[in-house]
Amino acid sequence: MLKGAYRFFENDDIVPDDIVQSHIDATYHRLDQVPLVLAVQDTTEVDWTSLRATQGLGPLGHSACRGLFVHSTLALTPDRVPLGLLAQLVWARDPNDIGKSARRKHRPIQEKESQKWLHSLDAVWTARESCPGTRLVSVADREADVYDVLAAERPTGVDLLIRASWDRCVSAPQRYVWASVEAQPVAGEIVIEVPRRGAQPAREATLSLRYCPLTLSPPRHRKAEGLPQVTLWAVLVREVEAPDEVEPIEWLLWTTVEVKTVEDAIERVNWYSCRWGIEIWHRILKSGCRIEARQFETAERLKRCLSVYSVVAWRVLYATMLARAVPEAPCSVLLEPDEWQALYCAIHRVPQPPAEPPSLGQAVKWIAQLGGFVGRRRSDRPGSEVLWRGFQHLSDLTSMYCIMRLDPPYEPP
Repeated sequence: MLKGAYRFFENDDIVPDDIVQSHIDATYHRLDQVPLVLAVQDTTEVDWTSLRATQGLGPLGHSACRGLFVHSTLALTPDRVPLGLLAQLVWARDPNDIGKSARRKHRPIQEKESQKWLHSLDAVWTARESCPGTRLVSVADREADVYDVLAAERPTGVDLLIRASWDRCVSAPQRYVWASVEAQPVAGEIVIEVPRRGAQPAREATLSLRYCPLTLSPPRHRKAEGLPQVTLWAVLVREVEAPDEVEPIEWLLWTTVEVKTVEDAIERVNWYSCRWGIEIWHRILKSGCRIEARQFETAERLKRCLSVYSVVAWRVLYATMLARAVPEAPCSVLLEPDEWQALYCAIHRVPQPPAEPPSLGQAVKWIAQLGGFVGRRRSDRPGSEVLWRGFQHLSDLTSMYCIMRLDPPYEPP
């Protein structure tokens, strides 16, 4: 099996984009069932500095590190259930471009890494064409605050929600974004869950809300391009009475979706808070699948491996969040018949599974038990790490279950 895997990843006739595209096609079927989808996009570095002999890698954020950049678009429901990838762009930086960042400002976006945001927006457009009954909102962090993205053409049913980074000029008495929104009265408050980050534990944060529509003026240094003005809604949230040991939360969000009430503003903030889902997916890809521990001789082979593990990491996150969203659904929505039958027989130590599949919530807890989940309290919910380990055990159990139930019995060669 190991040799077969290496031969697969070494096969130049296998295109990584085709592997991801087959997953994207399956994602469209899941999108079709949902009225609103958040297309969260983000970039991560995959560090393979230890692979000194591997060809095709490039410098990362730190010039001493080598690897690949991966920009992915993950479809999430407002309940944070990941429906699958919509796009993935993988590239290596050219070592000859190191130290030339000052020249990027004068280059067109097609020659910059910033074009990744437009690539993702094109993928969201394609998803909308394939799923005309689904509304999609492209969600991104501050790095996506690029005027070309804010002014990009979009079809009906595709919107933007981007965290602002630049204090841009606007057509308002205060002239600039932050001053214009701060001039608005506090419209309300919202409480959000802040996940654990490093040594800081998870906590609840109370945020004040301000919002208003603003018309952005094009950047002055691009006046010759004749860029249009862009009218967007701005939502500013600030943490009220943050703990002394943490940095207070402050988000200024741009959106093309109207914000006319406090309820609208709260919904946009909740949408943006779902962006953390792609960070969890990155963690599963690196810590669970251990993609940075894979060793191949070329970047192309690593890209093939990355495309496969990207889908595996999605399935682990999908199982985690789907079981929380719809625990009473039958586990057949996630597992094949052989998988849930093997799981049931292994957990209960019986030779025959029941006629009907157990619930999804129960099956996911059993998978987590295979990965070391204890669940001492009834409120404990399995996380992605124990599910990653559990799925590996489930694969072996399923193989053995299929062998043992063969009629006539399996005979080794």
